[in-house]
Amino acid sequence: MQLGNDTEISEFLFLGFSQEPELQALIFGLFLSMYLITVFGNLLIILAVSSDAHLHTPMYFFLSNLSFVDICFTSTTIPKMLWNIQTQSKVITYEGCITQMYFFLLSALLDIFLLTVMAYDRFVAICHPLHYMVIMNPRLCFLLVLVSWTISVLNSLLQILILLQLSFCTILEIHDFFCDLSQITQLACSDTFLNNMVIYLTVVLLGGGPLAGILYSYSKIVSCICRISTVQGKYKAFSTCASHLSVVSLFFCTSLGVYLSSAVTHSSHSRATASVMYTVVTPMLNPFIYSLRNKDIKGALKRFSVMASLKRSIILGLEKCPRLQISKSQSQ
Repeated sequence: MQLGNDTEISEFLFLGFSQEPELQALIFGLFLSMYLITVFGNLLIILAVSSDAHLHTPMYFFLSNLSFVDICFTSTTIPKMLWNIQTQSKVITYEGCITQMYFFLLSALLDIFLLTVMAYDRFVAICHPLHYMVIMNPRLCFLLVLVSWTISVLNSLLQILILLQLSFCTILEIHDFFCDLSQITQLACSDTFLNNMVIYLTVVLLGGGPLAGILYSYSKIVSCICRISTVQGKYKAFSTCASHLSVVSLFFCTSLGVYLSSAVTHSSHSRATASVMYTVVTPMLNPFIYSLRNKDIKGALKRFSVMASLKRSIILGLEKCPRLQISKSQSQ
């Protein structure tokens, strides 16, 4: 990849957050805390689902996949930002930027697809409860996740391959804390018409399509809930999809807010702050949203902690047994 003056690109500069020395420790501590909470919270969801047979259902299968993707989503951006703060650097190499963009696009699109699949799962559970296990069989669940991964991998690969054809100018400053595809494209000196067309088509087809599917699913869900005669039945039906609806609203609203803020203001600090909402805050809140009001998850976590403490007690007991036998033999 070459510049207009035939020199090679070696690095980009992040201008996302304030570079004032007195704020660096605060920013580092804040993002490290949010990253650890995100990883720990989503790992707990995965452990709860995998260790409890009661949670081996389609809904929790998709939820565990979403938790895994959320860990990958935050891990593509936050560790690099923390490293830059620690080393007092704003630099990311060209190869590092390309790699970060690939995995960021992959994780973001997987998030969208999994949220769409989960909306379909809730639609089947509420509108066709008697046929739920027949429709949402293990083969279909696996195929839905496999198709989501395949499309996400191919889309990310396509975006990166087209980006690699661009040549860049001497100004290589990114007004964010990670390598954003649209911003990197704007830094190019060569014609970006094809890149912009692919980005817009991707947003419309792979962003608008799943959103339309989610809205359609919930329109059917609302219609089915309204036909339930009892208030208790309506509450029970709505409670099964309330957590998912909260996560969907949070993800799409914050994503929309990022692009609206970038259109209204060109301040790097404002854009970076808006980006934090859907790249960090949303994955961090997902475990809380799905576990705080979910009796199944809370019960699985309690059983997991009890089993872990029980195993620890057994191991400690086995370690003490030989010592007791030795001490008895010595006393005799």
